[in-house]
Amino acid sequence: MAPVVIRPPTFSSGTSHADFKSPTIAFLTGVWHVTHSTLPMWKTKRNVRIQYTPLQPSTSALSKENTDRIDDRVTYQALGSTKLQTISGVDTLAEESGEGRSEWNWRGNGLLRIASSHWEILGWGDEEGTGNKWVVTCFAQTLFTPAGLDVYSQSPKGIQKETLQSIKAALAATGDDSISTMASTLFEVQIDDDRND
Repeated sequence: MAPVVIRPPTFSSGTSHADFKSPTIAFLTGVWHVTHSTLPMWKTKRNVRIQYTPLQPSTSALSKENTDRIDDRVTYQALGSTKLQTISGVDTLAEESGEGRSEWNWRGNGLLRIASSHWEILGWGDEEGTGNKWVVTCFAQTLFTPAGLDVYSQSPKGIQKETLQSIKAALAATGDDSISTMASTLFEVQIDDDRND
């Protein structure tokens, strides 16, 4: 198995990983299944999916450069419910995000326009043998939610146990106690076997 490269979030006290490179927009594009998380909101949800779709870049008033943007659509169901819930917004690459710092600012659409959050990609890759893509994201604390981690898989079958163990070990090795603690509390998010993906 290829080594899992994880960097600490920029808002932590950990040491950055020299081998980390930001994923491309093409890599992020598509539907992702949240398989594991530390965020309390997902404990009562199932079939959590995130779809990233590239948008036309925006021009920053400060830098006058094009800034990457992606449409961010989350769907999920509450445990015991068949009703599909949706949260939609737009992710804009943070202006301070440079090489090896994949940081995004989320802003909700419609009634959620007042809601915002900051998230970062800490690790990503392809599983050997399956080719399944995975991503580890970290969300900064907001007024309504604690800081937390999510693990994404492009396959609804999730990631291999070996990959999850390597991710947890790499998170614990970032040198940040809060990230290490979060890694030890990752729980599995329910994905129904009968989903048509």
